[in-house]
Amino acid sequence: MNLQNLNEDVSVPRNIRRGAKEAREILMNSEESIDVKVASAISILDELVNDPNVPIHGRTAIWSIMSQLESLSSIKN
Repeated sequence: MNLQNLNEDVSVPRNIRRGAKEAREILMNSEESIDVKVASAISILDELVNDPNVPIHGRTAIWSIMSQLESLSSIKN
């Protein structure tokens, strides 16, 4: 699952979908460096994953996305 899928998943609460959309928009911003984009997106996703209303499949998807983003940032360094 990716951020777009998470944003479109109606079984996930609206605030989580909104956060996924915000993280995706940050990552798509071509004016920021990759490090800043990744750090900002991970920060948003970290807040989302700690929301008690996130269903298990949503939490798993967020962890997976965060892991992929962290691997991007480690490749860069």
